[in-house]
Amino acid sequence: LLEKVENYRNKIGRSERTNSVIEPKLSMQWFLKMEELSKPALRAITDSEINIYPPKFKNVYRHWMENVRDWCISRQLWWGHRIPAWYYSPTDYVVAENEDDALDLARKASGNRGLSLTDLRQDEDVLDTWFSSWLWPITCFNGIMDPGNKDINYYYPTNALVTAPEILFFWVARMIIAGYEFLDNKPFDDVYLHGIVRDKDRRKMSKSLGNSPDPLSLIDRYGADGVRVGMLLCSPAGNDLLYDDSLPEQGRNFANKIWNAFRLVKGWQVDDSIDEQPSWSAEASEWFSNRLNEAIKEYNRAFDKYRISNALMIVYRLFWDDFSSWYLEAVKPDYRKPVDPKTYSQTLEYFDKLVRLLHPFMPFISEEIWQMIKERDTGHSIMVAEMPEPGEISSLILKDFEKAKMLVTAVRNIRKKNNMQLKESLKLFVNSATIEGAQGFQSMVKRLANVSDIEQTINKPDDSVSFLIGVSEYYLLLGDKIDTEAEIKKIEADLEYNRGFLESVLKKLGNERFVKNAPENVVELEEKKKADTESKINSLIERLNELKGTM
Repeated sequence: LLEKVENYRNKIGRSERTNSVIEPKLSMQWFLKMEELSKPALRAITDSEINIYPPKFKNVYRHWMENVRDWCISRQLWWGHRIPAWYYSPTDYVVAENEDDALDLARKASGNRGLSLTDLRQDEDVLDTWFSSWLWPITCFNGIMDPGNKDINYYYPTNALVTAPEILFFWVARMIIAGYEFLDNKPFDDVYLHGIVRDKDRRKMSKSLGNSPDPLSLIDRYGADGVRVGMLLCSPAGNDLLYDDSLPEQGRNFANKIWNAFRLVKGWQVDDSIDEQPSWSAEASEWFSNRLNEAIKEYNRAFDKYRISNALMIVYRLFWDDFSSWYLEAVKPDYRKPVDPKTYSQTLEYFDKLVRLLHPFMPFISEEIWQMIKERDTGHSIMVAEMPEPGEISSLILKDFEKAKMLVTAVRNIRKKNNMQLKESLKLFVNSATIEGAQGFQSMVKRLANVSDIEQTINKPDDSVSFLIGVSEYYLLLGDKIDTEAEIKKIEADLEYNRGFLESVLKKLGNERFVKNAPENVVELEEKKKADTESKINSLIERLNELKGTM
């Protein structure tokens, strides 16, 4: 008796071209034994003879190679390299390099000297495409057909392979296997695995989804350099690239920034009669030289670790923040005034180094500017120019300039809050009892903050606003333009923050376990934080009381 009829939902594979049902079929295939063959390739990665970047893929590689299975190398296709096997009976075969060798082997194997080429049948299957691709580092230099030739001896092993993580096993691992099997050497030193481009919703780019922008349209809109920078801004090492139109737009804006900065510098009039470089320009040059050397070191470290996106961000911030916002602002001559030759030549020298650092990411604008910086030999290109080498770095100079930047920013913020224009010169005082270290870059501070002088004092001048840079207390003379209520609110907010910070430091120092087990220098640092914060709080309370007394 039929009790019931029930439909089952079942996934059935279909051909993407004909929509026909794909049916499983057992068939004879050719396999390559992998267990022994793959051991040198596994050892190469675990012993760091070959490095994988990002390193997180090293465990993926190791898992695959430790659980390797025999490789099915035959495919039932009408194109490709034929399996080099010839049958001389329905079940018996020989493997040879060509038909003639196969015939000799077949005659020996069968004992039939009367066999002819017409009696042999070559297997119709072709080799898996990866079975030819795994020889790529060798066949590029004809290392199979002409072993030991000068090209294979010179170029092999190569430096780096750049590819996608989804073919880490299919191609990368097999190239390493082939290298050790046929040449007893690794095919490359490093493997850099990049992500794939996705849209901002993390969907893979595809025509059917309509989420894949036309690269040529993007280049027309944002420029080739802008598109390149945009792609790199969203490509952390080894992770997928989440594309958005705002990224190439940001790249275009950066290219405009570079071009406008260069136009500014080339527009300066140079007066060769000016013998002495202004003190603020000398200070700015001393600082930027050290900052550039520091950035070059960071840049090289990023490239050594294949952190390409990080390298771009280092030079991006160096140009936009340090060079444009601080260095050029300090050294540019006053309106319709000439510049001294030393400052001009130093600025062009910095520009030369900056565009060479930018060239791997922005080849077109960097080449154009590099050619315009000075006359070059015919055919000379930035592509073959040496990359800048880092020089000595003074951490003291860099540290002092950070304080100077904070000082300039503080003065500018006070001007903004009190609706005072930058062209209005002010007088700045510093409490001599609170000065910490050398007061460097004074000329540069005066120029960028437009203060007529920086004098030392013991007492706070009347009609001045106080602020702290580290533990040093400064007073900016504003006269009758002080917004007392706003200043009180600001000081109260600063007090609340510093009291909270002090409380967290005291909790740490009150923890006997921390004091006992932490390194001595760490404890000393916390003690310094405590002393500095207490000093800040005392200064803020004094200033608050003064302001409240004037109301």
